[in-house]
Amino acid sequence: MRERFNRLDAGIRYMLFASLMFAMMGVFAKLLSRTMPSLEVVFFRNVFGVFLVAATLVKKPMTHPGGKPWLLFFRGLMGFLALLAFFYNIAHIPLGDAMTYSKTSPIFTAFFAWLFLHEKMGTRGWMALSLGFVGIVFIAKPSGFVLDKTAWLGIFSGAGAALAYTAVKELKRHYDTRAIVLSFMGIGTIGPLLLMALTPYIHSPGLDMLFGEFVVPVGKEWVFVVAMGLFATLAQVYMTKAYGATKAGIVGAVSYSNILFSILLGLLIGDPFPDAMTWAGIALVVYAGFVVARNK
Repeated sequence: MRERFNRLDAGIRYMLFASLMFAMMGVFAKLLSRTMPSLEVVFFRNVFGVFLVAATLVKKPMTHPGGKPWLLFFRGLMGFLALLAFFYNIAHIPLGDAMTYSKTSPIFTAFFAWLFLHEKMGTRGWMALSLGFVGIVFIAKPSGFVLDKTAWLGIFSGAGAALAYTAVKELKRHYDTRAIVLSFMGIGTIGPLLLMALTPYIHSPGLDMLFGEFVVPVGKEWVFVVAMGLFATLAQVYMTKAYGATKAGIVGAVSYSNILFSILLGLLIGDPFPDAMTWAGIALVVYAGFVVARNK
């Protein structure tokens, strides 16, 4: 009993630390977004991971049956686009709001698992999905029932990540975990470079999230780049440790602490304090996430 409690306690501590690290990553992404396009921030976020995972391949090469290359590509593409939407929102709305949108992914994952993998949703699952959407509306505060760009991108950051996670459930049967991670980080590194190369030839202000000219970091911007990569790596490591230490449902519930960390850290860099409707929306999204975690 005591051993089980210690494992549970370790899992919670690991996830709390990972959540703080994710929030810190968001802070430095927001600071970098003041001088460079979201595409470039995504590039720097992923290029660190590519080198780290590649280093493990030298020590232990991958061995897996494979056979699902298009699904692997789909996972990488959806993960990249969801991250791009998330980073674009970090640059344009309060950090806590952007993080809350991204934390709708477990709710969407439950829906996509029901739709594509025929997993049971249940009454609680459908209730969570409904409450999550109401929470999104409270945060977005649509004018005349019309959502703005950041709201749509926020929804996509959650739904796109959920599609990627749903693909991972199937890919785990066919690929080494590192191959799945590389599909995301590899596309997240190459994709921004290709889109930035195309930027001089495309003029479309409405698609500014997809294009942007490369800006060479100078001075403290290099410190921000390194800090963002370091905090992102620490977050991934401790999140993995958390899921290995206790039940996924408990860890998933504790992960919502990164919304609070993001709000607090966002205030330190100039974000406005959330109003009552935003708090209500955050509460509904978090509650919906708890319902999904408990349902699983």
